[in-house]
Amino acid sequence: MINLKEISSLQNALVKKVVLLKDKSRERKKNGVFILEGKRELSLALKAGYTIETLFFYEAIISKETILANLNKSKTLPELISVSKEVYQKLAYRHTTEGVVAIVKAKDHYLESLKFNHLNPLVLIAEAPEKPGNIGALLRTADAANLDAILIANPKSDMYNPNIIRSSVGGIFTTQIGLGSTEEIINFLKKRDFNLYCAALSAATPYTAIDYTKASAIVVGTEDKGLSEEWLKNATQNIIIPMQGEIDSMNVSVSAAVIIFEAVRQRKI
Repeated sequence: MINLKEISSLQNALVKKVVLLKDKSRERKKNGVFILEGKRELSLALKAGYTIETLFFYEAIISKETILANLNKSKTLPELISVSKEVYQKLAYRHTTEGVVAIVKAKDHYLESLKFNHLNPLVLIAEAPEKPGNIGALLRTADAANLDAILIANPKSDMYNPNIIRSSVGGIFTTQIGLGSTEEIINFLKKRDFNLYCAALSAATPYTAIDYTKASAIVVGTEDKGLSEEWLKNATQNIIIPMQGEIDSMNVSVSAAVIIFEAVRQRKI
């Protein structure tokens, strides 16, 4: 029998906890959890083996039966809580809503936990990305190209920032993620015989002239600073997307997508 709780007060301690977790990276890291919102995101998180600790739902938008159907992939049933409209509006962070908010146990994303299923993996590296929207877009690209992994070097943002989850439209749950310093990631990749192709403006070869069919890592930096010298001196080859207009660069997520899909194209020939 399902033990269903109800919360209607904005002063409830659990409601206040969710708001803190939603707004404060420090609270998420301290508790080892994050906040997820949306049916698609819930389904993708469950498929990826995440543990749902507590699930809040607003019955005027989504029924208990639909919630339970979505939870059939879960190894353990989370605490289920039906909330009032006022409470749900306090918990939700989207303008468009689906009636579901959950507290989810975070993963650690150690480099050594990554498992490559292909003989010649294709991965994306982003060094020190700061904007959650860009990180989310990179995760969407990684999913669209079915990359083996995305690695974040010297991360500046909490990977479970609600804006990253929202802008990735669940892509954070569909691709392997590894976190580490630039030095750690370079060592990790070199031990596995990856070619490192670093997006740069100097001493660079057009990205279309590169052979990406072997184990390849495409490395991008921030739009204002580019990649650190450590990446550039360890690169197999610096690469560039030739610009046809007067502006010499593109958004980092767009640049990454252009190069990644060239690599994907080559691998399908």
